[in-house]
Amino acid sequence: MATQEDLEDARLQQILLQQLQSLQRAGVRQLPRAGILSGEIPPGKPDQPPATSLSPVPEMQSTPSPENALEQLELLRQKVAGCTLCDELAASRTQTVFGVGNPQARLCFFGEAPGRDEDRQGEPFVGRAGKLLTDIIHKGMQLQREDVYILNVLKCRPPGNRNPSPEEANCCRPFFERQLEIIQPEFICCLGTVATQNLLQTRETIGRLRGTVHNWQGIKVIATYHPAYLLRNPAAKKDTWEDIQLLMREMENTTGDTV
Repeated sequence: MATQEDLEDARLQQILLQQLQSLQRAGVRQLPRAGILSGEIPPGKPDQPPATSLSPVPEMQSTPSPENALEQLELLRQKVAGCTLCDELAASRTQTVFGVGNPQARLCFFGEAPGRDEDRQGEPFVGRAGKLLTDIIHKGMQLQREDVYILNVLKCRPPGNRNPSPEEANCCRPFFERQLEIIQPEFICCLGTVATQNLLQTRETIGRLRGTVHNWQGIKVIATYHPAYLLRNPAAKKDTWEDIQLLMREMENTTGDTV
C-alpha cells in the first residue's frame, strides 16, 4: 500500500495541477519561481518548491484536435505506466490498464477497475463483462466501441478483484480526471456503485443514483449497473436498458439527431 508520504505527495500534486490548470484557463502562461501558487503544503514539506514538483501542464484547447488529444493521452498513459503510488497494486499487476477508444468521444463509459483479463491484455472491459458492455454499445445504442471511450477508476487490477480502497481511488483520481479533461466528453455513463460514487464523490447507492441525470464539471452523467453485476443478476438488465434509453434520449436532445 502507499505510504503516508506517498499519499501526501499525490495530494499535493493534485492541488498544484488543479491550480496550474485554473491559471492557464485564466490566460497565465508563465509563472515566477515562487509565490504565485497558494496551495496548502502538507506538514513536513515546507521547503518543497511547488512549481517544480510537476511536469509542465499541456496547453489546453477548447476543442482539441484528434492528434493533440492522442498526444496528450499518450503522455498521460506513460505516466500511469510508471506509477508506483500503491505498493500492492504496482507489485501485483501485469501491466496498467489506461483506457481505449475515441479521444474525442461524446460518450465515456466509466468503470471500476481492471479484472484478470484486462490485466493480461492491457485494455478495459475485455472479459465476459466487457462482451456484455460491447453488446450494450453495439446492439443497444447502435454504436461501435471505437465511437466511445472506456476507462476505469483504477488503472491497476486489485488482487482478487476486490473493490478499490479509498486511498487507491484517490491516488488514481488525478489520472482519470485528466483523461476526461483531455477527451472532453458530453456524457459519462458510470458502470456500478464504485465508479459512480468515486466520480460524483457521494456515498449514495447505485439504486438511488440511477434514473437521474447528474452533473460533473458540466458533463451529464448517467449511472447504471456494472455489466459484471448483470451477469450475476440478469433480471437487472431491464433496469440497465431503461438507463441506457435515458442516456440515448439525452444524447439525442443535445444534438437533435439520433445517436
